[in-house]
Amino acid sequence: MLGEILTAIVTPFKADGSVDLAEFRALASHLVDNGSDGLVVTATTGESPTLSDDERFRFYEAAVDEIGDRATVVAGTGTYSTEHSVHLTTRAHEIGVHAFLVVTPYYNKPPVRGIVEHFNAIAAVSDRPIIVYNIPGRVVLNLETDTIAQLAEIPNVRAVKQANPDLQQARRIVKLGLDLYAGDDDLILPFLELGGLGGVCVHTHIVGPQVKEMMRLFRAGDIECARAFDRELAPSIDLLRVVGNPIAIKCALNLLGHEVGGLRLPLVAATDAEREAVRGCLERLGLLASVAA
Repeated sequence: MLGEILTAIVTPFKADGSVDLAEFRALASHLVDNGSDGLVVTATTGESPTLSDDERFRFYEAAVDEIGDRATVVAGTGTYSTEHSVHLTTRAHEIGVHAFLVVTPYYNKPPVRGIVEHFNAIAAVSDRPIIVYNIPGRVVLNLETDTIAQLAEIPNVRAVKQANPDLQQARRIVKLGLDLYAGDDDLILPFLELGGLGGVCVHTHIVGPQVKEMMRLFRAGDIECARAFDRELAPSIDLLRVVGNPIAIKCALNLLGHEVGGLRLPLVAATDAEREAVRGCLERLGLLASVAA
């Protein structure tokens, strides 16, 4: 429906900390030209908690204009506040995005009925697809299968981004008729083997073509080659574990010549040691050598 590989695009900043729409456009086109079927704009990888609403809307407009005729634009409109999420979703719908990524409300751990009403309220302002984002490691609440089944009854809830390695739950999501996206990059192949569609990824900023080829091999029935390809991508997973997201991936992009700039507090730039670790992962992937050549 929305594509196999959706990259949660970083937010480029200028030296003064303001948003860099020109670099965002350039990076968006690069990603779509290199394996991404779509982009998730203003996800947490895009530092959404530090963006103003106006900045969010400018990014949606830029994404729709730059790549909206050849790739999917998914707006990350989920926040803790239902009212704010509805506002963001309404405006993103008007701008013309194709779908929405909505995270489970965090921190206060609302009861199931509150979560369901949260998604109902957001779904009521657009007929476009919603991807439910289940990431218990960050929101300290796992969407249990019964809860996801209730959300699946909302007509435009069409997919789940599952950042949870529970393969049994992943299998049940597929059986509910929802598209299953890996929410952690190392879950793509295990989820494909369960009937998953693809992934909402971070490492595809730098290994998009390779991930696309791995998925092509899997779809063609060459499972062992797909697994071998997946193993070769291990340094891209190691890279993301050097330091919290999106610090490492922004460091990698800057090393590769994409001028995405720094980060907004409370996120900070990679240390010298972290930068060297990121560099080492890029070298293991053969990416810095190809850039130097």
